[in-house]
Amino acid sequence: MTTSTLKTPQARRSRPAASQVEVRAGRPPKELAGEVDARILDAARKVFLQRGFEGASIDEIAEAARSGKRTIYARFRDKRALFTEVVTRDILSRIAEFKADPPVGATIEERLTSVASTLLHWGFDADRIGLMRLAIAEAHRFPDLAATVNRRARALSTELGIHLLRELTQSDELGKLSAFAPEHLPTTARLFLDIIAVPMLLRALFEVDLKALDPEIDEHVARGVAFFVAACRNGWPGSSRQ
Repeated sequence: MTTSTLKTPQARRSRPAASQVEVRAGRPPKELAGEVDARILDAARKVFLQRGFEGASIDEIAEAARSGKRTIYARFRDKRALFTEVVTRDILSRIAEFKADPPVGATIEERLTSVASTLLHWGFDADRIGLMRLAIAEAHRFPDLAATVNRRARALSTELGIHLLRELTQSDELGKLSAFAPEHLPTTARLFLDIIAVPMLLRALFEVDLKALDPEIDEHVARGVAFFVAACRNGWPGSSRQ
């Protein structure tokens, strides 16, 4: 036996066990776990958008995430679970992230138009719309996911609408109408979004070049807001006229 092959007790102790190496490969330090999760989800989002669900592979996602397959499988049971998390995070959490700049305008119509235009321009991000298209296309494969995302997205957007309308109308004469009373505000907010956001969202889902919609958004919002405000002032369905 040569000197080079001898292993001292200290050398043997300093070499990590194989199981320890595997644990480190699959589970990073706790303080880095969030960063690793975000990197995996961002990479998966990119690959799913490029390849679709069927064409995407965990190998490609791992490479894009600069991570190992073991690390991914330590967090997500399979590709279906990873896809579910990507769709849920990107569609639902993004709604809650919306922050509008202080609205501009002297009238309530102008302020509502300002905020609604910002919301639509922000929401029609190419990747976000692409992921929505993918989720719709895969609804037959993920029926529970499609239904859950639809219900949660509608509920979250309604909450956002309630917040925006409450903030914008509380110091305006419009806020004194029964449509903006606490018991009616959820319905009013939902109708506002159905008038303003839903038609353009449907257009965006079928429009290849989203930039083509940009010139139409502001005009659509201005018409929708005028209709919405006039309806509120003249007696919103289900509420008493004031």
